[in-house]
Amino acid sequence: MYDYIKGRITRVTPEYITLEQGGIGWLIMTPNPYAFHKTEEIQQVFTYLHVREDIQLLLGFKSLEQRELFKKLITVSGIGPKGALAILASGIPSQVIGAIEREDEAFLVQFPGVGKKTARQMILDLKGKLYDLFNAMDMPDDDVTLLTMAENGALDEAILALEALGYSQRELTKVKPKLEKEELDTEGYMKMALRLLLKQG
Repeated sequence: MYDYIKGRITRVTPEYITLEQGGIGWLIMTPNPYAFHKTEEIQQVFTYLHVREDIQLLLGFKSLEQRELFKKLITVSGIGPKGALAILASGIPSQVIGAIEREDEAFLVQFPGVGKKTARQMILDLKGKLYDLFNAMDMPDDDVTLLTMAENGALDEAILALEALGYSQRELTKVKPKLEKEELDTEGYMKMALRLLLKQG
């Protein structure tokens, strides 16, 4: 119903933000309210309206990709809106997608409310269905700055960051030759590597 709302953030709490627009304060549940800041500047929040017989929740996201992943997660049996918010609060979209594509149950069960059964259901329901979302994804800054900038090259930084995300040396060795043919920055190498890893999975 609502794609996004633009306005001023007037309140930030542990569970929600208040966005004032047109004299109305919209109470918006969000994965990480502290990703938003109270400011006089106009901010854009991507929204999703969840309606049940007994409740209406307006949920908000910093990015379109985060919202689209949320919509995918709530299609999984055993994951409701609050569970999906908890997953997004704990992990960035590319981490979650990568774990699903690699069938990495051990990674998925680290998220709040996700046990082995739910992790397996996430993989069964979503594996292979998230590539288009990932392909269109702008890599968040958190993906690129997982490690302190070191004196090695951009490719080495990308490989180290991918290892931190849980990819094995064997997986990375397979895609490294293709990466070495390109001249990219760290973010570019990570985007390309993750797309290759998802394809070969």
